[in-house]
Amino acid sequence: MPPDTPATPTAAAARNSAREEQRRTPPPLPEPLPEPTADSHTHLDMQHGTVEEALAKAASVGVTTLVQVGCDVAGSRWAAKTAAAHGSVHASVALHPNEAPRIVHGDPDGWSRQGVRLAGGRAALDDALAAIDELAALPQVRGVGETGLDYFRTGEDGKAAQQDSFRAHIEMAKRHGKALVIHDRDAHEDVLRLLAEEGAPERTVFHCYSGDADMARECARHGYYLSFAGTVTFKNAQGLRDALAVAPLERVLVETDAPFLTPAPYRGRPNAPYLIPVTLRAMAEVRGIDVARMASAVYRNTAEAFGY
Repeated sequence: MPPDTPATPTAAAARNSAREEQRRTPPPLPEPLPEPTADSHTHLDMQHGTVEEALAKAASVGVTTLVQVGCDVAGSRWAAKTAAAHGSVHASVALHPNEAPRIVHGDPDGWSRQGVRLAGGRAALDDALAAIDELAALPQVRGVGETGLDYFRTGEDGKAAQQDSFRAHIEMAKRHGKALVIHDRDAHEDVLRLLAEEGAPERTVFHCYSGDADMARECARHGYYLSFAGTVTFKNAQGLRDALAVAPLERVLVETDAPFLTPAPYRGRPNAPYLIPVTLRAMAEVRGIDVARMASAVYRNTAEAFGY
C-alpha cells in the first residue's frame, strides 16, 4: 500500500463510530402522557437547540411546565431571564455546591467560566452569594438551588466552603419565601444535619433523590419533597425504587436533570424534558398506580413545592 493511501477502518473502529453516533443522537419521542405533568429540574442552557424548541417538544408529550435551574451566577441570571420570557418556565437560582470551594480557592488558572478573574477567599464567595440573593427576590424565581453538599468531587479542604454556602442558601430561601432545591451527593448525614441546625424552609426539595428507603421516611417526617430522575430506571437502582415506594405520593416529584441522567433504555444519550414520560411511567409502575394519576400528582406537587 502506498504511504499516502488512507487505511481502511477496521470492523471494531466502525462499531465504535456507530456507537458514538448513537450516543449523540437524541432518543425518540415517547408516547404522550394522558395528563399534563412537570419537569421539576432541568438545565436548558446546557442542551442543544433553542428554548422554544425544547418547550414545544416537551409540551407535545404532556410536559407543560419546567423548572430551569442555575448552578452559578451567570447560569442563574440566564434562568431568571428565561423564566421571565416564558410562562411555562420557572427559575431556581444558586451556587452549585462545587462552585463554593472553586470560588473560595480560585480557579486553577485564576479565571472563572465567565471570564472574570477570581481573587478567591471568603469575600469572593460572599459577592457571589449576594448576586444570587438579588436574583432570588425576583417573582419568576421560585426556588433557591441547586445548593447543598457534594462530597463526591470535593475533598476535605472544600467541605467548609460548601457548608457555609449551603447555610447561606437555606437562610436566603426562608427570607424570600422560596423553595430550597438540594443537591445531595455522598453527603446525606451532613445535609440532614445542616437542615436541622438551620431550620429547613417550608418547602424543601431533594433534587435527584439518591438516598435509601430509610432516608425517604425521614424526609417524609419533615415534609420534604423527593424528586426522582432517570436514575430510578437504572437496573442497579433498586434502592431508589424502594425509596419511591415508601415516599408519600403527595411529596413525589419527577425531573430530568437534563442533559444528564437519561432514563433507560436511553442511558448515555442526550436527555431533555420531553423524556419525562419515560421516567414517570417507570415511577407509576413502582407505585402500582396508573400513569394518569402519577402525572397529575407530580403536576400538582410541583406547583405546590415551587409555589406557582
